[in-house]
Amino acid sequence: MTTPDGAAAQAPAQRKDATARPARRGPADPVRALMHHHQNLCAHAVDALEIAAGLEAYGVTDRTAARFRHRDVFSLAEELYARVPRAEPDGAPAAESTSTPSPGRPPAPAGRSRSVRGALQLLPGAVCLATVAALASSDEATPLARKAVGIAGVVLLALAVRLAVRTGPLRLRHHEPRSRAAALWICWTAGYAVYGDWLLGQLLTGGPDLPAAAPRPAVATAVALACALAPAAGCARWFAVRGRRGLAASRGLGELAARTRPLLLTATLLFLGALVALLLGAGAVLGSDGAVAVAAAAALGVLLFLARLLAVHGFPEAAAAGLASAAALEALALSLVLIARLPGLPPLDMPVETLTTAVGPAAVPAVACTAAALGLLVHGLRTLTGACAHSPSGPSEAHRT
Repeated sequence: MTTPDGAAAQAPAQRKDATARPARRGPADPVRALMHHHQNLCAHAVDALEIAAGLEAYGVTDRTAARFRHRDVFSLAEELYARVPRAEPDGAPAAESTSTPSPGRPPAPAGRSRSVRGALQLLPGAVCLATVAALASSDEATPLARKAVGIAGVVLLALAVRLAVRTGPLRLRHHEPRSRAAALWICWTAGYAVYGDWLLGQLLTGGPDLPAAAPRPAVATAVALACALAPAAGCARWFAVRGRRGLAASRGLGELAARTRPLLLTATLLFLGALVALLLGAGAVLGSDGAVAVAAAAALGVLLFLARLLAVHGFPEAAAAGLASAAALEALALSLVLIARLPGLPPLDMPVETLTTAVGPAAVPAVACTAAALGLLVHGLRTLTGACAHSPSGPSEAHRT
């Protein structure tokens, strides 16, 4: 039986324990609800970084992680990875889920596969140069034969570009339906870069008088853009490798963004320098159309590079939107010139004619592609600096829960 003196002695001790252990607010295990909500993501993740990328794709930030008693998203992802058991594909043990070479079929050496990918990146430039050489050597051939050589060269160049972008660092992580629309905008902008200046000049002078007026392509621009696939692949790989290193070394989304923004700017500048060198070299050999044409081709190359980089890292919608905006501005310039020919309408082509007279026909693609490229660069500085852009599974995989 407790005496009154004993009860008086226990009262201060109880009050001391109450002040030492403050009352908990909220659930005792706040992470449990998050585990159930992202069960599929956590169970199929190969590491904690993949979970962090998925959480970021769902909008979880470091401030959100603080509500779950974690300092950042990476710490929260580590707890989820440790607590959620791994899913075993088709009932097979997790250790056997990794791919192993089949008997009698050893894997190809890494050096050989890299050399094959490098050759494929150089293939479009080689095909384009071979086509230009074949057309130059067929001056005495009939127009039909020259047209056949040109068509064959365009078809082979398209196949070479298709092979180059489907292998190596330029390969898309997930095939999206929007990539087909983006391919149409790429064909338009590339075709305008080769024939657009000639077409706009003909329209402004009342033409073109087909078939008497033979199209005059920008050969140097076509060769330089085809050869630029190789440096584009190199810069994309450089950005991807260092982005994954930054993801592994960062302890927060803010730190990751601070590490990745200079990488994106550096990769873009490296590609721009390589492309300008190719444009100047091709212009010196094949004939240049002026500084404005070089600027327009450089702007188009940077636009295509940023669009592919966004699509590779899981943002095809932004890539397609940037390409579509450039194509729309170029098509608008041609349309205004044609609409201005209708009787009773004001001179709608006045802005296009003024710009072309002052700078040249290449000013139209230069303005259109520069504006679209700057928009994609600003968007990339926000999206390509997140964890989901550098995880083995991008946003498309992260949302499959």
